[in-house]
Amino acid sequence: MQPQHATRISFAFGFLAWGVVAMLYIWPTLNHLALADAARPILVLHSFRYLGLAFLVPGVVSTDLSPAFARPAAYGDIITSVLALIALAGLSTGSNIALLWLFNLWGAGDLLFAFFNGFRLVAARKLLPSHFGAAFYIPTFFVPLLLITHGLMFAILLRS
Repeated sequence: MQPQHATRISFAFGFLAWGVVAMLYIWPTLNHLALADAARPILVLHSFRYLGLAFLVPGVVSTDLSPAFARPAAYGDIITSVLALIALAGLSTGSNIALLWLFNLWGAGDLLFAFFNGFRLVAARKLLPSHFGAAFYIPTFFVPLLLITHGLMFAILLRS
């Protein structure tokens, strides 16, 4: 099997598996909680977005990993991590809704930009699966979970 096919299949299965987990376990629990209680576990999860900085570490990723992918993905993730922590701290304040929307719009936008930027670079043959090195698990395991939980956060916010 070609590496690009294995990567795409891994990404698709990540969405499928996390989608099942979200449908069976996460959403049924969060759906019945108050806004702050429902948002808290999602914000804590996204505080780990600092892991995107791995895209800037030679040895973790190939030195051939395109800076056009690595930099926006890494910096977008660290900003999202900070926003998640700020929103988490703000859950008990009157500005919690605005902070949650800011976190969720930025974080979802960051992942979608990385997703489409990655496809653009793959099409231009500037991004290969081998460029991700040990960080292969970020787009195939972690990103599907993050995107799904952004979707859950949108549902929670719209419900409120």
